[in-house]
Amino acid sequence: MNNPSTPPQALQQGAGATIISGPWPTYAQFKSFPDRERWMLYGSAKTYRAALEDQGLVMSESYDQFVRRVTEELDL
Repeated sequence: MNNPSTPPQALQQGAGATIISGPWPTYAQFKSFPDRERWMLYGSAKTYRAALEDQGLVMSESYDQFVRRVTEELDL
């Protein structure tokens, strides 16, 4: 049984890379923003993901799934 004060353990992949399984930030609340701001948020989301991957983290959500989800949430 999980202790609520103990964080869940990260999954491990291959040569010790940590798999990040979420929860991911949602961008749906920004759907009503002007087009320019939504594109800026999309760029920021991609930059943040790239920074995590550059640190050796592996996302459970594929890049294609990520792009599809964020563009749908931002209505792009």
